[in-house]
Amino acid sequence: MTEVELRAINKEDVEERERFIRDNQEAFRHGALEEFGLRDEHFDEDGEIISRETIEGSIDGENAETYWIVSERGIVGGVVISIAKEERRGYLELLFVSPRVHSRGIGYAAWCKIETMHPEVELWETMTPYFEKRNIHFYVNRCGFRIVEFFNERHPMEGHDGGPEAMFRFEKEMVKRGE
Repeated sequence: MTEVELRAINKEDVEERERFIRDNQEAFRHGALEEFGLRDEHFDEDGEIISRETIEGSIDGENAETYWIVSERGIVGGVVISIAKEERRGYLELLFVSPRVHSRGIGYAAWCKIETMHPEVELWETMTPYFEKRNIHFYVNRCGFRIVEFFNERHPMEGHDGGPEAMFRFEKEMVKRGE
C-alpha cells in the first residue's frame, strides 16, 4: 500500500490555510472540468466548484481536524474530518488529492490512516456531488461506503447553501474486530 502521513495544518497560519484552500479548489475544479468543461453553471462566480466559504466552514467546524496528506512527493492532498464522540460518528468533510498524483493509492492510504486514528467511530458519513464519478467510485468501491441518500430538486438537502444541486450521501458502518 502507498505510504502517506497525515500532518495537522496550523489553522492560524494564514499562508498554510490559503494553500489548503487553493489546493482543495484545484482538485475539485479538475474533476468538474473533466466532466463538464467550462460550458455550464456548476462553477461559482470565482470559477470554483467548491467555494472558499464551504472549505473554511469545514476547517473551522466544531470538532474539525484538518490534515495535509504527505507522501514522498511532499504535500499531495488534504482532509478535514470531524468526530461526534458521544454519537460515535465521524464525518469526512473534505478529502482531496492533487490531480498530479491521482490513481496512486494516496486517497485510499489517507482514508485507512483516518480509520486507524479513530477506532471509536462506529459510523462514518460523507457527501459528494453527483458528477464526481471518481469520488463515487472511490467511496463505494475502494473505501466500503454505501450510498444512502441522493439529494436533488425532488429531495432537497435541508439547509443547502448553494453549490451542486445534486449530491450523494454515503455512510460506512465500521465492523468491530472479532464480530
